[in-house]
Amino acid sequence: MLALGFVFYTESQKKGFWPVFYKYVPGLLMCYLIPAVFNSFGLISADVSKTYYVASRYLLPASLVLLTISIDLKAVFNLGWKALVMFFTGTIGIVIGGPIAILIISTFSPETVGGVGHDAVWRGLATLAGSWIGGGANQAAMLEIYEFNQELYGGMVLVDIVVANIWMAVLLLGIGKRNKIDNWLKADNSAIDKLQEKVQNFSEKITRNPTLTDLIVILMFAFTAVGIAHFSADKISTFLSDNFEAVSNPKSALSSFGSQFFWLISIATLIGILLSFTKAKNYEGAGASKIGSVFIYVLVATIGMKMDLGKIFENPGLILIGLVWMTIHAGLLILVAKLIRAPYFFMAVGSQANVGGAASAPVVAAAFHPSLATVGALLAVFGYVVGTYGALLCAELMRIASAG
Repeated sequence: MLALGFVFYTESQKKGFWPVFYKYVPGLLMCYLIPAVFNSFGLISADVSKTYYVASRYLLPASLVLLTISIDLKAVFNLGWKALVMFFTGTIGIVIGGPIAILIISTFSPETVGGVGHDAVWRGLATLAGSWIGGGANQAAMLEIYEFNQELYGGMVLVDIVVANIWMAVLLLGIGKRNKIDNWLKADNSAIDKLQEKVQNFSEKITRNPTLTDLIVILMFAFTAVGIAHFSADKISTFLSDNFEAVSNPKSALSSFGSQFFWLISIATLIGILLSFTKAKNYEGAGASKIGSVFIYVLVATIGMKMDLGKIFENPGLILIGLVWMTIHAGLLILVAKLIRAPYFFMAVGSQANVGGAASAPVVAAAFHPSLATVGALLAVFGYVVGTYGALLCAELMRIASAG
């Protein structure tokens, strides 16, 4: 909260050093980097305080409810096919990026991509593919399927955290320059602008000074929904795991349906959408999405807390594979965005729905506008569904590349 308070206060300054600083460095990136610096110096610990767990399991679903409560579902669907194309482009970028990265690195450092049996590097990279297309459940599935040496697995988790965080920082940096990027892409932003305008007009029409009752009712909607989502997610994931072999088997492509987090995010988003058809949507006027945005920013800071900047240099060979891989993913996204004139918003959110999953796709989407968080959540849920299939294809391609 100290980091967030510092960033928001300095960003609100109109004169002096700070306006110049924030012209080049987005505030959201600072909310993410300052906790990372604290963590790297050992001043705070994400593991000891469990802040990320609390933020991702309780504040994230609450924010999705509050950011979705005033959504215009028809306007979201009007965003059209480009959002889906960019999402799948991101997925394809991860699938082909892994084997291409192995081929590139093997030309000058074959030992980096070598290893035999359960120590084979490609088996470990398969867990990365699972994480970067779907999420934690898909990553665990790939670890089970390819039986990578568990003692070496920590190195892969490190690459996942370092490379995914560097990429998220790049995307956040781009948000500050999005108008320039959109001009270069010759993007058509009209559907996104229309959605933002609709939400803003509705919000202005019903804006009121919130009373204590308003704030309590808003939090009641948010955390009652979180409670229902947790309860239901627990029951559904347990039921599916107990009764369906395909879900309970970690080696199955359907194992992500046994993930409690998958159901938690899906149900919270669904409750928010259902509330948007009731009078509850009028609480947007009392600041529902502002409270949701507070929760999102707390989540950003806790994601930053997991980053140890010193670890970047611990295993340079593996980190290099990850960086080459992510560069291929990014390059393909830029190419397709340029071809179909997709806005930077679809590119950034399509990428994060793959690489960051449900925890960070809504963060990046909400950085454009709070009303867009739902788009990030829906695409991320989609990522969980296709995650294991995509990762299996990627892993087999990496097996071939390593053999070559």
